[in-house]
Amino acid sequence: MKTAVVILNWNGEDFLKRFIPGVCRYSAGEGRQVVVADNGSTDGSLAWLAENHPEVRQVVLGQNYGFAEGYNRALSEIKADYYLLLNSDVEVTEGWIDPLEQRLDSTPNAAAVMPKICSYTEPGRFEYAGAAGGFIDFLGYPFCRGRVLQAVEYDRGQYDRAEEVFWASGACMLVRASLFRAQGGFDASFFAHQEEIDLCWRWKLAGHTVWVEPASVVYHVGGGTLSADNPRKTYLNFRNNLFMLYKNLSQRSLHPVLALRLLLDGASALMFLLQGKPQLLRAVWHAHRDFFRQRKVLKIKRIAVKQTRIARPSGIYPGSIVWRYFTGRKISPYR
Repeated sequence: MKTAVVILNWNGEDFLKRFIPGVCRYSAGEGRQVVVADNGSTDGSLAWLAENHPEVRQVVLGQNYGFAEGYNRALSEIKADYYLLLNSDVEVTEGWIDPLEQRLDSTPNAAAVMPKICSYTEPGRFEYAGAAGGFIDFLGYPFCRGRVLQAVEYDRGQYDRAEEVFWASGACMLVRASLFRAQGGFDASFFAHQEEIDLCWRWKLAGHTVWVEPASVVYHVGGGTLSADNPRKTYLNFRNNLFMLYKNLSQRSLHPVLALRLLLDGASALMFLLQGKPQLLRAVWHAHRDFFRQRKVLKIKRIAVKQTRIARPSGIYPGSIVWRYFTGRKISPYR
């Protein structure tokens, strides 16, 4: 099989009802299969799927392993050249897979490629989780062509060219199965959030490339699991970003960057308190606590990354995206 379209589902029956028909219709083709991997849903997702779309293969995981470990377990049971990881809350379009496959077919060192991701609720705008291709700044803050922090641009064709990027969005990304396995998949300790950025960083350090192909377009609902003010989401984002930096930064950058990030995280926590959101301040504190608790394990992972490092990755913005944002430059420096 060439391409397995794999949707990781957790209590997403409503999204499956809305979007699976289109996924099946527009993913049809020789050498392709649609798979739903279920993370222990209790909402009737699998029963509905079996009754209404028996052509969709089910991989039943039995419990909620999160995004990272859930995909690792599911993909270990699927044989394909390419895995197309797709959120359950994404509307696909006719011909969406072809440009993605063509990019990997024509670029032997490419590990992953993502489509242009627009908003399902406001189709004229990009969607937060990926937009037109992901980057990070030197402090590890992620941003995209089309989205810088909370500023999301309208899609006016300004990013309609294929580009090498730093990271592809886990909401929709086609990955080369052999390279996914070579890197050990996602880091399961992340559970959810930024695990795809960590994986793309490891790929790039190992000499591979990551792409966006805007000839493919999908529409993402976004925020379908946790809202922006959810303490769990805040915790995972702050903790996982520190995990990612510790694992992947060069020895020269590691300590100064971490020191700055810890200070900036503290400033963010203070801002949460001033905004009347003490639960988010506690989430940041817990993220830092658990980062330091995991240092021994992270050191082992850092050594493993170092052993495969052969390249200096492109796509890291040398300035501060936060500084750009708060000085009024709310568009990507890679426009």
